[in-house]
Amino acid sequence: MSGGGEQNVVDLLIGQHTQIKEMFAELAGAQGERKRELFHELVRLLAVHESAEELVVHPAARPTAGEEIVEARLREEHEAKEALSELYDLGVEHPEFDAKCAALAQDVLEHATQEELKEFSRLRAEVPPERLVRMAGAVRAAEKIAPTRPHPAAGESAIVNMLVGPPVGVFDKVRDAVRDWHQANND
Repeated sequence: MSGGGEQNVVDLLIGQHTQIKEMFAELAGAQGERKRELFHELVRLLAVHESAEELVVHPAARPTAGEEIVEARLREEHEAKEALSELYDLGVEHPEFDAKCAALAQDVLEHATQEELKEFSRLRAEVPPERLVRMAGAVRAAEKIAPTRPHPAAGESAIVNMLVGPPVGVFDKVRDAVRDWHQANND
C-alpha cells in the first residue's frame, strides 16, 4: 500500500499473483463441473491480468527495469497465452489437460516471480508512490475492457492491446454470458 492508504499497482498485481497461484492449486484437485468453473475463472483472470500488465505496467517498467527484462516477460506472456488457449480448446476432460495445466502453472508462477523480482521491485524503487497509485487505477480500468480469454495472435504490445482489446473484450464478455446462460438452462 502507499502511504495514503490507497493500493498501488505493485501491491494490486502481487495480490493477483497470489490469487492465480491459489487458483492453480485448487484447480489441480478439482473434479467435474467445479474443475470446469475454476478453469474458466482462471482463464478470465489470467487474460485480464496480462492484458492490463501489457497496457500499463510493462511500458512503465521499460525505463526502470530495462528493455531486455520487459521483453523477456512479454515472451513468457505470449507463451502462456498459447498454452492457455490450447488448454481451453482441449477442455478439462481431455486426458492431457492435467499434465499440460501443471506445466502452465509452473511457467506462470515462475513468470510472476520474475516480474516481482525484476520489474515490480524497480517500479517500487524508482516510480513516485502517487504514480504507482494512479497506475493501479489504470490497471483496474484496463481490466474492465480487457479480453476474458487468451488471444495469442493479437500480440503483446500496449498499442495492439489498446486497439484490439476493447472490441475483443466485448466479444469475449458476450460469449461468456451466452455460455453461462446455456449452461444454466441445459443442466
